[in-house]
Formats: sequence, C-alpha cells, structure tokens
Amino acid sequence: MSHSTVTPSVPKAAVKTAVSKDLSREFMARFPDLVRDLTEAGRHLDIPEVTKWFAKVLQYNVPGGKKNRGLAVVSAYQILTPLEKQTEADIRMAHILGWCVEMLQAFLLVEDDIMDHSKTRRGRPCWYQLEEVGTSQAINDGILLEQGIYQILRRHCKNQPYYLDLLELFHDVTFKTTMGQSLDISTSNSINRETNRLDKFTMDRYNAIVKYKTAYYSFHLPIAIAMYMVGINDQEIHRQAKIILLEMGHFFQVQDDFLDCYGEPEITGKIGTDIEDGKCSWLAVVALQRATPSQRALLEQCYGYNDPEKVAAVKQVYQQLGLPQIYSRYEEDSYNLISTHIQQLSTTRGLHHELFFKVLEKIYRRES
Repeated sequence: MSHSTVTPSVPKAAVKTAVSKDLSREFMARFPDLVRDLTEAGRHLDIPEVTKWFAKVLQYNVPGGKKNRGLAVVSAYQILTPLEKQTEADIRMAHILGWCVEMLQAFLLVEDDIMDHSKTRRGRPCWYQLEEVGTSQAINDGILLEQGIYQILRRHCKNQPYYLDLLELFHDVTFKTTMGQSLDISTSNSINRETNRLDKFTMDRYNAIVKYKTAYYSFHLPIAIAMYMVGINDQEIHRQAKIILLEMGHFFQVQDDFLDCYGEPEITGKIGTDIEDGKCSWLAVVALQRATPSQRALLEQCYGYNDPEKVAAVKQVYQQLGLPQIYSRYEEDSYNLISTHIQQLSTTRGLHHELFFKVLEKIYRRES
C-alpha cells in the first residue's frame, strides 16, 4: 500500500499576515530615501541646523504608526494592475506616494494633538510635549511635514501624466480635512457656553465632521492616488469609488470614537480624551438621542471637563444607555451594508471588488 505525502495546509490568515509583513517591510525600507530627499545637505547648505531638525521631525512623527493609509496606496496599485504589467519603477512610485499620505497624516496629527491638548500618540509623548520641541516649534514642524509632500511630488512625479491630478487631489483633500477640523473645533468649543451647551451635538453635524475631517484623507485619498497611477481618470468611476470609501471612513471614525472611550491604551497607543475635550463623538450624539431628561442634565453638567469624577459620570450614563451593545450592532449593520454596496459596484471600468473588501476587512472589528 502506497502512502502519499500530505503537505500541511497553511492557514489563509497566516499567509495574509506574512504577505502583510513583507509589504510593510518593503514600505519601511523606502522611508530613509525620502528623508534624504528632503534633507540632503546639498539642497540647503546655508541652514544645516534646519535640515538636521527636519530629519528628526520626520523620523519621530511619520513612520511610527500602523501605516495603513500609505500601505493602502501600494495594495491598491497592485490589485488594480495585472501582475505581468507591474514594474519595479511603478511599485517604487507607489511606495513614495504612500509615504506622502503618511506625511499628510503626520502633519494632521501633530497639529491635532496640540489643539486637543493630547498627551500621547502611538504609545509615545506627542511631539509638542517633548521638552526640546514645545508648542510653537511643533506648529511649524507640522507645516514642514505638509510642505515636504509637495517637494517629494515635484521631485518624483513631475514628469508623470498624473502629476497635476495628484497635486489637485492632495490640496483638495487637505483643504477638506482642515474644514472638517474647523467644524470639529467650533462644535467642541460650543459646550463652553452656559446655555444650550450640547445643542450642536446632532447626528447631521457629526456626519459632516467625520466626512471632512477623517474620511477624505484616510480612505478616499490613498485609493484615488492608486487609481490615477494606473490611468483610471474617468470622474464617474472616481465618484462611485468615493461614495463607498467615504462610507468606510464614517465607519472607521465611529470605531475610533468607541475606542477612545472603551479601548485599551496599551493596544490603541493613546489615552482617550474625547469626553474631557468635549468632542462631538458618536457616543455623545447617540447618548443625547436616547437620554432621559435627568441623564441629559447630567451630560450637560459633566461633558467637556477635565475632571475625573465628571468623566466617570459621563461613562456611567453611556453604560446605563447600553452604548457598547448599540455600538456592536452598529458595527455589524455597517459592515453588512458596506459589503452590499461593494458588491453592487460596477467592475467593468477598471475597479475590483477585492480592492474595497481588502480595505473593509482591515478595519472590521479592529481594536486599535
């Protein structure tokens, strides 16, 4: 009797993790080149102190996160391009453009942490909290990070047919994000008034904040970059893709709001401060929709204060209203709805369902 050799099957999750680690490793290997591009001594011989400082700004603030936005550019390019048509030059370009997205993220986070008085980011002190940095220097460092994007684009993409599309895309998305930040700040500041302190905390306003502040740069931007790279210029296709990507961005921000209150800091890498900062978060909006008059009165008295007892009182109301359970149902319903929308997307003009499902799976049931 013959015995056939049985090859142990490798779980798909293990393969996926290995591929993801390889992709991340390759992506990280490109970062020092970008730092050199922006700080090489020959460019600014008369201000070596500034270029040395800029290198430090880049190294502390850009590569420390999960790099999901930057890696999304690379993954999207690879999914949208048949394997036989992928070139080393284009893969390198996808890495470079992915780092441009990560630089935009770093710029936004440096400024956001200052505005929110945050203490930690990615498990370390926020940049402005460092003794040798401070608030004034950090504000300018954020601007340096943003301007670095356009230096990189000019250096590497100037002769590409999609150069102008990328310039307009980065400028437009940055503008939309700062508009969203403005709406977020004005809504949070409104609770400092003595009357009608939480009247602005509506779901319509929350949806607008999320769309502009998070969804455009976190989800629409990386995929749109890859689409332009591979020659998808039809604005109707971009519009269809954007609708689904903005839905994912909304889903992602609701998760973020939940994790700010209920996530473990050692996993999320930051200490949540939405309640203290008076943020128009999903939890606060849903709580106000469901609160009894006495619960609303308590939220009015306690929300938006850096006082541990008041923060605890707000969290107690959240528990009384069953917000963790409501969130759990929301997460499942949103996942199913977005999945349906992906399946309904036409794939006849260059898009692939796989691309959108890959993005969705990345954020579904995340813990950080």
